[in-house]
Amino acid sequence: MREKLFIGPRIRLLRQARAWKLEACAARLGLSASYLSQIEANQRPVTARVLIDVMRVFEVDAASLDAADDQRMIADLREATADPIQDGETPGLHELKAAVANTPNLARSYLALHHAYRRLDERLKATEEAVSLDERGAASALLPYEEVRDFFHYKNNYIHSLDMAAEALADDLGLDGPEPVEGVLERRLRDGLGVRVARSTEPDLLRRFDPATGVLALGAAHSATTRCFQMAYQIVAMALSEAVEAELALAGFRSDSAFKVCRTGLLNYAAGALLLPYERFREAARAARHDIERLSLAFQTSLEQVFHRLSTLQRPGARGVPFYFVRVDQAGNITKRHSATRLQFARFGGTCPLWNVHDAFARPDAWLVQLAQMPDGVRYVSIAKGVVKPSGAYLQPDRRYALGLGCEAQYADDLVYAQGLDLTGPSAPIGVSCRICERNDCSQRAFPPVDRPFEVFENERRWVPFALGAGGASG
Repeated sequence: MREKLFIGPRIRLLRQARAWKLEACAARLGLSASYLSQIEANQRPVTARVLIDVMRVFEVDAASLDAADDQRMIADLREATADPIQDGETPGLHELKAAVANTPNLARSYLALHHAYRRLDERLKATEEAVSLDERGAASALLPYEEVRDFFHYKNNYIHSLDMAAEALADDLGLDGPEPVEGVLERRLRDGLGVRVARSTEPDLLRRFDPATGVLALGAAHSATTRCFQMAYQIVAMALSEAVEAELALAGFRSDSAFKVCRTGLLNYAAGALLLPYERFREAARAARHDIERLSLAFQTSLEQVFHRLSTLQRPGARGVPFYFVRVDQAGNITKRHSATRLQFARFGGTCPLWNVHDAFARPDAWLVQLAQMPDGVRYVSIAKGVVKPSGAYLQPDRRYALGLGCEAQYADDLVYAQGLDLTGPSAPIGVSCRICERNDCSQRAFPPVDRPFEVFENERRWVPFALGAGGASG
C-alpha cells in the first residue's frame, strides 16, 4: 500500500507565486474552493487526477511537487533543534512537521543559521587545534565537503541533466554490446579523445591524467571495475564538461574549494550514470529483483557502484524503488550516504549500533539481511555487505568498508533479499543516532538523547546507567 500524497503547502506556494485567488485557482483545477482549501491545509491528500491537473495548470513536473524534500527537512530540523546549544523545551515532531508544511522558507532559514553555527563552531575548534599543533590550514578542510553534501542531499542525489547526457553517451559508446566494457572505454579514450591509457605501479594511485602528454595513468593494483570507473570519469570530464559547469553555476557555493569538491562529485555521478545508464539499469534491476551481484556481473561494475546507483533512481516519471545507501568505515564514520526513503541519516555523531551494517565487518563474505524498524514505526529491509579494497602493497593496509542498502518493507516483493523473510515477525529496533533517538528500552544506548531528561540511580546499575524521562520528541 502506497503512502497518501499530501502536497498542500506546495500547491499554495505555487498559487501565491502567481497571485491567484483561491476561487480562481480552484476553477482552473476543476475543484471547489472548499476542496482546494482542504488540500492546501493538508487535510486531504491529492489524488492522481488532481496531481495531473496541478502539473498541467502550474506547468511543473512531478519532481517539483515531491514531498521527499519535506521528510529530509523534517529530519534535519529535528537534529538541529536537538542540538545542546538550544535553550528551553525542544519542539515536538508535530511542530516540526507543521513548520515544514506551513513555513518552509522559515524552516530553511533556521537550518541555514544552524549550519552556519556548526561550521563556525567546527572552524573555531579546528583553529584552536591547528594553533596548538602548528598545523595551519586544517581549520576549514571539512567545510566544503559539508556544503557539497547538502547540495546532493537536497537534489535527492539525482542530477537530471547529467543523467540524461550520460545515458545518451552510453548509447553512443555501445556499452550494451558484447565487447568488454574496459575495451570500449579504452578505445573511446584513444580514438575519440586522444588519450592513451597506461598502468602505474604506485600502490595508492587510482587515476592521474596529464593534459600535456594526453596520458591517463591507472593504478595497476586495482580491479578492472575500478579501472573502468576511472576511465569513465575521464571520458565524462572531457565530453560532459559543459553540463557539469552548468550545474555548478546554479549551485551558488560560497567557496572555491566547494566548487572543486562538487565538480569532482558531479563527475563521479556522471561516470556512474555512464556505466549504469538509467533506463537500462532500472529495467535490469527490476527484472533481477535488485540482485546486486547479478547486476554487478551484467554491467561489469563493482558492488559499491551498484549499491550507489540503486539509490539514485529518482528520475521524474520513471522512479525506481526508493533506497537508502550508506558506506561506513571501521571507526563508524559515514563516508558516503544518501536516502531516497523516509530514513534520514544524522549529520553529526555515529550511527545506531543495532544496525546490521556494523556486523558486515566481521563477516565480509556474507550478505546480511535485517528487518529493522525505526522509532516512527516505519520498517525497512536492510542489506549489508563488507568489502575489502586491496592496497597493492604489503606495508600498506587494505581499506575496509561496510556497504548498506535498504528500502521500506512495503517494497519487499521487489527485493530478492526479502525472500523467506518473515515480514509479519519481529523487527530489529534501530534508530538514527543516540543523540536524537527517543527509544526508552535500548540496551545499546551510548548516551541519553539531548532533548530528554534522565535520571541516574546511585544504588542500582543496569546495562544503561540512566533512565530516560519524558521529553519533547513526541509526535
